[in-house]
Amino acid sequence: MFAAAYVVYNAARWIVAGDLSAARAHARWIVALERSAGVSIERSVQHAFDAGAAAWAASNVYLAAQFVVVPAALVWLYRRAPGVYLALRNTLLATWALAVPIFALFPVAPPRLARLGIADTVSAHAPVALSGRSTVFYNQLAAVPSLHVGFAVAVGVALAFAARRAWAKALALSWGPVVALAVVATGNHYVFDIGGGLVVTALGFATARSRVTGSPPAASGGHGHLHEVTYRHQARRARLVATAALSFWHPLIVSARAAPRPQRDTNR
Repeated sequence: MFAAAYVVYNAARWIVAGDLSAARAHARWIVALERSAGVSIERSVQHAFDAGAAAWAASNVYLAAQFVVVPAALVWLYRRAPGVYLALRNTLLATWALAVPIFALFPVAPPRLARLGIADTVSAHAPVALSGRSTVFYNQLAAVPSLHVGFAVAVGVALAFAARRAWAKALALSWGPVVALAVVATGNHYVFDIGGGLVVTALGFATARSRVTGSPPAASGGHGHLHEVTYRHQARRARLVATAALSFWHPLIVSARAAPRPQRDTNR
């Protein structure tokens, strides 16, 4: 089911791929917004990862995050923690459904395509290039929101929830920040995109929970209270993630009025 949904999602992303000039205009708007908020750090982060080993590691983390870690986490959770697997799977599916309309309505060129002096390190250091023939069925203008980061945080939380040892929980929770650093260092996302990915994923989790449960499920015997406590705990965690993501975006939202409106790039 998940594999079929992934194929449908990528087909939808490709179908709704936007215009490059509009995407670059939106990218300039995001950069101006970040500068007014003091969080335009994409170029500095990439320069910090200029060394060959660091660039190679960031590039391969970027590729592995979606193509290796997400499916591997789902398979492991399916076998070890079916309840957590179901919550993660439904969250990812709901998040995809929420993100596709955003990709269609607000195409954004990633930093590596926005003429900002930021390089495409993945194509230079990883086995799969992000240019040329590999982009035939790949929407390069779907930078906002960053589902790389949103999914990495969701996977990390799910694995931490299923893990038993403290070190394993800490390692799982570190995956989200590692991917966030990688997507910026490789020139694929802005800081703005990270906040967007967290918000959309939190909404995806809330949507999946509401559709599956609707309300705390009733159960017979002494299990009813346990189900209710679990439901409330998960709902509280979703609210905390959403609050943290919105707090992350707050400086950008406050600065939005001062940012210039996007203008189309006529030099294609």
